[in-house]
Order: sequence, then structure tokens, then C-alpha cells
Amino acid sequence: MDRWRAQAAAGGYTFVELLVVTFMILILASAALPIARVSIKRQREAELRQDLLEMRSAIDKFHDCADVGKISATELSGTSHYPTTLDQLVEGVTFAGDASGNKYKFLRRVPVDPITGSADWGLRSFEDAPDSKSWGGQDVYDIYTKSEGKALDGTKYRDW
Repeated sequence: MDRWRAQAAAGGYTFVELLVVTFMILILASAALPIARVSIKRQREAELRQDLLEMRSAIDKFHDCADVGKISATELSGTSHYPTTLDQLVEGVTFAGDASGNKYKFLRRVPVDPITGSADWGLRSFEDAPDSKSWGGQDVYDIYTKSEGKALDGTKYRDW
């Protein structure tokens, strides 16, 4: 027995001490997990806001160019002066009177929705109601996520 006490006093840990430390680490890790989940959700929400801002700005730039007559009438959908699809913003349009045939692009790519994980966005045309959940197909006036989830602030993602 004296030999065992001498070994324990020499700097070794007992089994009970190892169990206590292990349980303390487990408790701290279980507290950190919800914080990590909230952090990831906050990051995705910030990315969604940025993507919506980028695409809406591209739609507005297209509309502004069409209003001043820079975009030829053959590339416009009716009189609304909005793009016909999101792909038109990526593929670009030729400016009226530009003989070189160069295309002006408003987006590099259609971003993937960080909440749903797909590039399938909800679209509204100029003729659609503001709260419409189906796209009329005439043009792209507004864009929203198709996610039914709620944000950390309690609002619905699709209302952003």
C-alpha cells in the first residue's frame, strides 16, 4: 500500500480524476455546440442577404439601362424593361447601337441559395402581386428564397 501511495504522490492521476476531467470537457463541448449552430445559421443568413442584394442590384441596373434606351428592344420583354430571366443577367445583352456585338453582363453567375442549397429562386414579375408565390413569367421584377424557414430575428426568409 505504501508503494501505491508513493506512485500517486509522484504525479500520476487517479481514475476518478480522469473521469471528472472528461465529464467537464463533455459539459463544455455540449454548451459550445448550440453556439456553433447559431453561428453557422447567422453566416448563411448574411450570405442570403448579400446574394439577394447583389441580384436585386443587377435587376435594377438592367432596368436603368433599358429605361435610357441602352438595351435594344429585341432583348426586352414588353414595356416593363425588366430582364426576362435571371439567365439573361448572366448571359448579357447587347447595347443598342453597339456594332461590335459585345455583351454587357449584369451578374457573373446566379448564386446558390445558402438556405435551400439550390439555385432555384422564387421570382416575381412586374405584373404579379407583391406577396405572390407563383411567377407570372413575363419578366423578373423581384427575387426571393423559396425557403419556408424563419430567421434568427423571427422573420420568414421568403419575406426578405
